[in-house]
Amino acid sequence: MTSETITLATADGPMPTYVAEPAGPPRGGVVVVQEAFGVTDHIQNVARRFAAAGWRAAAPALFHRSAAPAPVLAYDDLEHAVPLMGGLNRDGLMVDVDAATAFLAEGGTPLHRTAVVGFCMGGTVTTIAAASRPFGAAVAYYGGGLRAGRFGCPPLIEVAPHLQTPWLGLYGDLDKGIPVEDVEAMETAARTAPVPTGVVRYPDAHHGFNCDDRPAVYSAEATRAAWSHTLTWLGKQIPAE
Repeated sequence: MTSETITLATADGPMPTYVAEPAGPPRGGVVVVQEAFGVTDHIQNVARRFAAAGWRAAAPALFHRSAAPAPVLAYDDLEHAVPLMGGLNRDGLMVDVDAATAFLAEGGTPLHRTAVVGFCMGGTVTTIAAASRPFGAAVAYYGGGLRAGRFGCPPLIEVAPHLQTPWLGLYGDLDKGIPVEDVEAMETAARTAPVPTGVVRYPDAHHGFNCDDRPAVYSAEATRAAWSHTLTWLGKQIPAE
């Protein structure tokens, strides 16, 4: 397995992208969509974990329009994270996701064999992308905006019926920003989409439960279960050739 940060060209300027490649022939690709704090060490580690599992992974730095190099923030730095998120919009996000998928396609991994997987803010972006493009699979970890639209998009509950990509949502029941009733409404809405969908809830997990760099919310048990659900979903929707 190898990893490096490369620069991809986009219509809005150069975009740093962390890339991890498997040691052997890849079984597919994954666009790893960052948290609200940038392409953190945690997001890079997720990309490497996908590579170790046989998937080519690319994690684009979505804050590249705000500053060069694209900011990576501390997990308690909401003062800067909130305005950075506020500067994002659907069109720009899709430019960036498309650049990452084009990179994977140029390396031999077409869109239908590419998944999009995102965390926190990236979970929201993942769902928007899954309704905009026919990826092979999508997994959204605790993405907010279920009842209130973000990035110029409608609420995700309204987006869900238009999913083009098989979509799995992973949520913690103790997430203070995403109430269980909203998750249940999202699950119901997603069932009306013309693609397979599913929701998994972790009873004792908080928002950000997958991030081991955040000890106050990290759950090793939920993380292990979610990773298993993620790989199973990707393997089912993008079978090995």
